[in-house]
Amino acid sequence: MLQFFSKYKFFAVVLFVLSAIIISIIYSILKPNRVLPVYEPNMVHTELVDSTVQYVRKYHKIDDFSLINQNGKEVTQKHYEDKIYVADFFFTTCQTICPIMTGHMKEIQDRLKNDNEVLLLSHSVTPQIDSVARLKEYAISKGVDDNKWNLVTGDKKQIYDLARKSYLAAKSDGDGGRYDMVHTENFVLIDKKKRIRGFYDGTNPEDVDRLIDDIALLKEENK
Repeated sequence: MLQFFSKYKFFAVVLFVLSAIIISIIYSILKPNRVLPVYEPNMVHTELVDSTVQYVRKYHKIDDFSLINQNGKEVTQKHYEDKIYVADFFFTTCQTICPIMTGHMKEIQDRLKNDNEVLLLSHSVTPQIDSVARLKEYAISKGVDDNKWNLVTGDKKQIYDLARKSYLAAKSDGDGGRYDMVHTENFVLIDKKKRIRGFYDGTNPEDVDRLIDDIALLKEENK
């Protein structure tokens, strides 16, 4: 009996290896590649979506905008044409979540510094305070790369409409008036077609890692 197993040992090993390879190939064929969802307003919690767009089920895109960055230059959708980008909302005097979020945006900037397909966009939610000069000072202090990351100010209603009607990222029913305030930890991933592809907690390091992974998925999708 021992002689029998010894005689066919080589063939058994070969058969085992071939079986493992075949099973691996079948698994890779049957296992679907992960694809990021395209978020429509009706898929997002109603607290984060303006009532005027809550029931939209398809074709949602980021609206056109015209804002001013830390260098006093106009920033529009044209700047982000054919780019993947990460958007968030902050203010320079914030002492709670914003410093953490800005630190994580800086990390994303540094990890993708040589990737020309990916940009960053941070909107001030206190544009009446965050002038161009203040944004520039803040950008310098936080290590912002002007070629990679725009900090923008401008018309408050436009910014708040973007938060609630485009990026679907802010809890509030306010109208952008004097006492209205957007304060959200969300990072929002936007694809090259101006569609929302992911939401992430900008204060959570694990979510930042997930965001980086999802950007790589989007890049593969675009090939």
